[in-house]
Amino acid sequence: MLVAEICANVAAKNVHETYTYAVPDKFKFLQRGWRVIVPFGHRKNIDGFVMNVRETEEVFDFALKEIADVVDAEPWFTPEMILLSQWLSDFYLCPLSQSMTLFMPGSRSKKIKPKFERIVKLIGNFDEKDFKRSPAQLKILKLLRECGEVSFSEIKNSAVVKTLAEKNLIAVENRRILRDSYANIKSVAKEITLTPEQTAVIDTVKLALMLKVFQGFLLHGVTGSGKTQVYIELTKIVRQIGRRAVILVPEIALTGQIVQNFKAHFSDVIVIHSKLSVAERDDIFYKIRNGDAGIVIGARSALFTPIEDVGLIVVDEEHDNSYKQESPPYYHARIVAEEFAKFHNAAIVFGSATPSIENYYRAKIGDLKYLELPHRILNQPLPEIEIVDMRAELESGNKSVLSGALKNLLTETLTNHQQAIILLNRRGYSTFVMCRKCGEVIRCADCGKTMTYHADGTLRCHTCEIEIEPPKICPKCGSNKIKYLGAGTEKLEQALREELPAARILRMDRDTTAKKLAHEQILAAFKRGDFDILFGTQMVAKGHDVQTVTAVGILNADSILFFPDFRSAEQCFDLIVQAAGRAGRADLSGKVIVQAYNAEAEVIKLACEQDYKTFADGELFKREFGFFPPYSRLVKLIFTGKNAAKVQDFAERIVATFTQEIKDVRAEIFGPIPASVGKLFNEFRFAVLIKTLDLEIVRGFLKFYGLHKSPDVQIDFDPLITN
Repeated sequence: MLVAEICANVAAKNVHETYTYAVPDKFKFLQRGWRVIVPFGHRKNIDGFVMNVRETEEVFDFALKEIADVVDAEPWFTPEMILLSQWLSDFYLCPLSQSMTLFMPGSRSKKIKPKFERIVKLIGNFDEKDFKRSPAQLKILKLLRECGEVSFSEIKNSAVVKTLAEKNLIAVENRRILRDSYANIKSVAKEITLTPEQTAVIDTVKLALMLKVFQGFLLHGVTGSGKTQVYIELTKIVRQIGRRAVILVPEIALTGQIVQNFKAHFSDVIVIHSKLSVAERDDIFYKIRNGDAGIVIGARSALFTPIEDVGLIVVDEEHDNSYKQESPPYYHARIVAEEFAKFHNAAIVFGSATPSIENYYRAKIGDLKYLELPHRILNQPLPEIEIVDMRAELESGNKSVLSGALKNLLTETLTNHQQAIILLNRRGYSTFVMCRKCGEVIRCADCGKTMTYHADGTLRCHTCEIEIEPPKICPKCGSNKIKYLGAGTEKLEQALREELPAARILRMDRDTTAKKLAHEQILAAFKRGDFDILFGTQMVAKGHDVQTVTAVGILNADSILFFPDFRSAEQCFDLIVQAAGRAGRADLSGKVIVQAYNAEAEVIKLACEQDYKTFADGELFKREFGFFPPYSRLVKLIFTGKNAAKVQDFAERIVATFTQEIKDVRAEIFGPIPASVGKLFNEFRFAVLIKTLDLEIVRGFLKFYGLHKSPDVQIDFDPLITN
């Protein structure tokens, strides 16, 4: 009897094993990697992934259910996709089905209907003299001789087409239409002379590429040092030897620019990210399977395509938190990309002007090979940076979100017909709404987080996306002394319009970029010079290269420092350096104004001096003392449930058991404490944090007590937020 071991694609955390199904005779061709439809429990049709097919004489105690149908015309999962799925499942303790769905265009194996068009092709020779009495036929034949093939819809004469097909002069065939939102991006390669520093970096990585061996590199290049051109030159080498490349960027907002740069040099670039439709992502998978893509560019999801024989993986802006998946499975693309590179014997290049402290440490101890681009192209100077103490601004009577120095800089920039970027790490009009009498802050009833006031008159929770009307009286004390505090992007927009009425301003934040390709459209308009000032949240500070930007303003630069997190200083440093790096990237010099209330903070001074190594070495000293990464690995557990006391009690028992049993290696456990989002979807949440030198021992503990299968426990390896 032929049977198959099937991974059932069900949204159940406790389903980790495979299930045995009988293979009907009509499906004897099945092998590992096929997607199928199977009955499961009381459900008649769910997805299943074939993990193994075997002949067996085994007698089962129950009647095996049969595979009902197949989804595709060929195996969906390549051997590399299955290997990486199994590694993801083992490493992150998630169900195998959960990791395998990462490699599909959608979460379910829907039979997506491809789009087709009818194409008319010339297949035979003809003599024009034979068609003197058939001008309509001759017209079509001459068109096809000139063009080779045309769409059937362009001819609009089905009778003539039928006649010519019967004469075996033309053929009509169906061709799949492959949708591509980036097909219209055109670019021309500029003549580039590589700097000696770029050449040295390329030569170092080239050796690993030619030997086809795994090697990790950290490329530390200041903003404007030509890291993207290095990626392009390395990709040329990879393509010349017949291998493929994956280029990761942290956010969709960065994709358009790097795609344009790559399309100037390559014709086989594919772009993929989560904002594309499922049908479009399916078309992209089809192109990759057919060998029509040698280079895949995108955010996290670009790792999970059927691309084979990868020789190079680039993780651009590798420090960026966007590489961390904040929903199950809680993977970090930086870690997954490196494992992927090992599977393929590929080189992986982590690039950044502000490398993550973890990768900087790995480079120091030789785990990654350190590469450096310490100067901008053509030795252009880094921008001049001035720190403005906003406490002094308030004392002088300036209550605007713009300091006098920043307003003067913007005025000068507009006068010189140049452009500016302003970063404010907040969304909305006012950050929060508070009662001035009792101090009550309006919070989300579901998760307990502070709600944000928007200019359309609504309060929104940016965690649950719940909207309510602002209260007219305090729900706690009944006072009508409701005050709107803080400054969001909408309030900044109002201030800019009032204080710089002649400026053409453009906002870029989550609210204005919700639609597909909105990021690219906003940046394209700014690059064309349609606007003078681009402002918004963190996405305006990441990787953009606009040569007429000479001024940058960073508002509330120190706000991140108030978060009780060991990475807050690193995030503050990164934000200042990355935002400042947008200014003065061409022949024009740049000026940056950094506004802060804690202007004397050491991290702000080092960021404004762009002294990464002093900052990073200081951080390493603090983290070693506190047993934080890179000197440990973190595992966060979130315990959830309807009854707060029971949830807390369960978490406390797990902490006590861990403390008693894990003694042979250095490991520390903290909590439980209320999670940063203490309540979500009407469930209470308590956090436990583990610091360890040995993830395997912790992973074994969690598996032994079945926490990886519990629906009431979330397990997050290498979390960004520790509570």
